[in-house]
Parts: sequence; C-alpha cells; structure tokens
Amino acid sequence: MYKKSEEILERSLASIPLASQTFSKSITQYPRGASPLFIERGEGSIVWDVDGNEYIDFVSSLLSITLGYCDKDVDKAVQEQMKKGVTFSLPHILETEVAEKLIDLIPCAEKVRFGKNGTDVTSAAIRVSRAYTGKEHIAVCGYHGWQDWYIGSTARDLGVPDSVKKLTHKFEYNDIDSLERIFQEQELACVIMEPMNTTYPKDNFLEKVKEITHKNNAILIFDEMITGFRYSIGGAQKLFGVTPDLATFGKGMANGYPLSAVVGSNKIMKKMEDIFFSGTFGGETLSLAAANAVIDKYKNQEVIKHFNKMGGYLLEQLNNLIDNEELSNIFWTSGYFSWSFLHIRPQSQYSDFEIRTFFLQEMFKRNILTLGSHNLNFSHSKRDVDKLLDAYREVLPTIKKHIEEKSLLENIQCSILQPLFKVR
Repeated sequence: MYKKSEEILERSLASIPLASQTFSKSITQYPRGASPLFIERGEGSIVWDVDGNEYIDFVSSLLSITLGYCDKDVDKAVQEQMKKGVTFSLPHILETEVAEKLIDLIPCAEKVRFGKNGTDVTSAAIRVSRAYTGKEHIAVCGYHGWQDWYIGSTARDLGVPDSVKKLTHKFEYNDIDSLERIFQEQELACVIMEPMNTTYPKDNFLEKVKEITHKNNAILIFDEMITGFRYSIGGAQKLFGVTPDLATFGKGMANGYPLSAVVGSNKIMKKMEDIFFSGTFGGETLSLAAANAVIDKYKNQEVIKHFNKMGGYLLEQLNNLIDNEELSNIFWTSGYFSWSFLHIRPQSQYSDFEIRTFFLQEMFKRNILTLGSHNLNFSHSKRDVDKLLDAYREVLPTIKKHIEEKSLLENIQCSILQPLFKVR
C-alpha cells in the first residue's frame, strides 16, 4: 500500500534530515510501515499519496488549509497575480490592501507587518515587546514556533543557550496563579499565549491574564496562528471579547500559501520602525493575493458557520460513540468546532503512544488522514465527516477489544511512535 512512499523515504533521508522540512509532517509523527509518507496532490478535502491511495484529509496541512486544496477562487487570484510578477524592488499595493482588510476584521489591529511563517511574527512580537518595555523576560503558554526564545522552554531545547532559556517562563492555561507567580518573581516584557487550544477559557481566564499583564506594565500577545480564521475571522479575541495588545496570524489566512502577520496597536507597532524585522519575501505577492481572496470568501460565504455546523455534529456523534461503547476510560474529546481533539489515555499495559500507533495504522487503512485532531476546512462535507465517524465506529471499539484481550501489540504492523515533546 505504501511501497512508493517507502522508496521515496529512503531516497529523501539521504539528503534531508527526517526526510521532511516540517517536523510534524515527518516520520516522527507517522509510523513507518503503516503510513502514507508523501502526498502527490490534493483537491477540496481529498489528498492522494504517491502510491495513488486516496484519503479524506483531516490534518488540512497542519491547519493551514481553511478553504480546501486548490480552491478555485484562491487559485484564480494567484494565477492572475503571477502574470504580473511575484516579488519586486518596491512594495506592492497588495501589502496595503491586505493590511487594511486585517485592520477592519481584527479587534486589536491598527497596524500590520507581514512574515512568511508563524515563527517569523511571534518572534517579531517578542522583539518589539522587549524594545517597547525595556524588559527581557517573557511568559509563554502554548506553542509558538522554533526560535530560541520559545523552544528553549521545551524538551526540544538542544542548541539553545542557557542564557536565553532563563528569560522564558511557562505558565499553565486556565491557571491564573501560575502566571501570577511568574510576575512575582520576574519583570516581564510580555505574556504570549494561544487564547485557546485544547480547552475553553474558564472563570474569565483571558480577562484575568489581560488584567494582571497590564497591571505589571507588560504587553499581552495572542498567538492566533491557528485560532485566527478558524474560531472567527477576527480570531479568538473577537469570539471571546478580549482584545490583546498584539496578535499573530498565519496558517489559514492564505489557505496554504506562506503568509503570516503581526498586528497590534499603533503605539506598540510604531516601535516596528526602530527594531529590525525585515525580509525580502515579506511582501511576496502570490501569498498576499491568496489572502485577499480568502478574506473575501470568508466575508461573502458562511465559512465560520460551516465550521461550527460540521464540527458540532462531529463532536456530538463522537461523544455519543464514546459513551455508548463505554470507551471513556480510553478516549475523550476537547477543543473547538473547527479544531477539536480525540485524546488517548495510557492504559495499565499499553502506553498512549502504542495505542496511538495502532489507531493511526487503522485510520489510514480506512482512507482517513489524521493525527488525532479534527482540522476542518470549508470543503469538508457531512459525507466526509460521516466517513470519519464510520471509521471511528470500527477502530475505537477494536482498540478497546485489543486492550481487554491484551493483544494490541501483536496487531501493530509498523514501528511504534516514540514520545517527543508535548506543547499542549
């Protein structure tokens, strides 16, 4: 089933570490021997791997696809701009047009700067916060990219200087006391956080974070790389009614084209003129043309409503399955309609990674591409969701059966995934 994938993997490993440019697309996440490893093409909600196998894709390119692969409106805008040129010697008007649209849609946005990926703009937000406040220490919650200032706070900190690690402090979501303790010990330049990831904010958590951050003369940054253009076109800040000082957007903003943005208040973004945040391709026009089309489609069609309808149905049916089949000691769900999760609990005899490996093996056999989350896009239909649920109805009770019969490992036909580092 994956013969060509395996052949290309061996070839790629000779020239590319992990055979992938992206950690989460590599063999660290997809078990060898039971996974497609290279995709050839996609259309709407469907992708085909290099062996010709067809999948309904619920990974959606790590949440960067919000409308669907090869969306006709986005493709048309990009193709028209391609005829005019991609990158120029002076700024293009698209930079201003897209910035103006973001300012109209995002509550905290008064000024905008573009980057190409999430790490670009979260790092810019950290730098401008330090420059604005004159302080160096930062508090983080969630995942914020590969740069030293963040990744040094995780288990994947190899190569990060100790002096940099000491400047970053982690706090727990929905635990305001964990942030309060950091403020008691450090002078913070900023607090950067995902406004929501796996769980909803409780007890006015976001409001409390904003209050304590401003009380201590620090800057509040929402990392909306995923929540932006998924929870609301204006981001989680619009949905939850809490406006940060700065915010970062990307991923689905251009439906898979490389574009990100840091946005914020005039007084802080003015400092962007003094720090150095600059890149040749920040104003690349194909991605900006894609974002322009994406924003127009969000405004003219009920994209968010579709997410909520499909995601709500999926979670309702999946939770019913877990209850009816008495699976709650193994599985549970969390998250928002457009980005929800099926979690796996370790069992007395099996680790969650062993269970996860079997789960992925069986889902791929049923032509579902997943990593355990439901990353919906506008092209996902009820038929797609029903096929996912049909796969769950077969796979989840089978996992329970193998656990009870102590036969899980003998039914794993591939390499077992290994624990790496947890960010949420």
